Amino acid sequence: MPAFAETYIPVPIFNGKGKCLSCGTKNNMKRRRYCSPECRQNLMYRLNVRTGLLRALNTRYATFYFTDFYLILDVLPYDTKEIFSFVYRRSALRKPVDDFSRMANYLGNQWWAEKKRTHKRYLATRFLLETAHKNSLSTHTVKPLVTRKPRRIGRSLTHLNLNRKTLDSPELLRTIKMAYRREAKAHHPDHGGDAEIFRKIYKAYQQLVRWAENPSFTTHRGVPYKWLYQGYTNQWIKPALKR
Repeated sequence: MPAFAETYIPVPIFNGKGKCLSCGTKNNMKRRRYCSPECRQNLMYRLNVRTGLLRALNTRYATFYFTDFYLILDVLPYDTKEIFSFVYRRSALRKPVDDFSRMANYLGNQWWAEKKRTHKRYLATRFLLETAHKNSLSTHTVKPLVTRKPRRIGRSLTHLNLNRKTLDSPELLRTIKMAYRREAKAHHPDHGGDAEIFRKIYKAYQQLVRWAENPSFTTHRGVPYKWLYQGYTNQWIKPALKR
């Protein structure tokens, strides 16, 4: 049987700084989110093959995250505003992905046993939620944050020495042109500059002008530093980093 915490422990959010968001290692992380693509993919796969438990709990949103000593599954069902937390003590020699699998398997078996005993799905769901910790967490802690980021212009901003806040300027085109003149003057081959750098600056200028005339964004959904489950898609989403 997994080692569940007997009382609810207010667990600080794993902030992910310098640690892999999939396994928690600090080795060779530098400024990366994950120690390897395989590590991230392994956890994502394990989470997604066990969504049957969350569907049985009538889950609208859920989050999974971990600290050095605990892993936490917070569940928000469709028919309530209360969050139910399953807090499990981590095993010394296991990775979070393995502990999650053991916890999910145990909870799933408990649900099926109660379903078999009562022949009622809703009673099995109620039984399992009653074993969880009830707490005063806000529902916003498990609901996705939606952010928009400019599409494919990060390098162009760098080449013109601009930051993303510039894109909110009411005089964006004028700002881009001024930045281009400044950088072109500093790097023009006729003034001793590097021709390749100058070409990149000019290309960046053209791209930013096109973007300013027809802005496009990519939309991201997620919870900072937590893996997010969405009931309507029956899929997990990797963590966001900032609010």
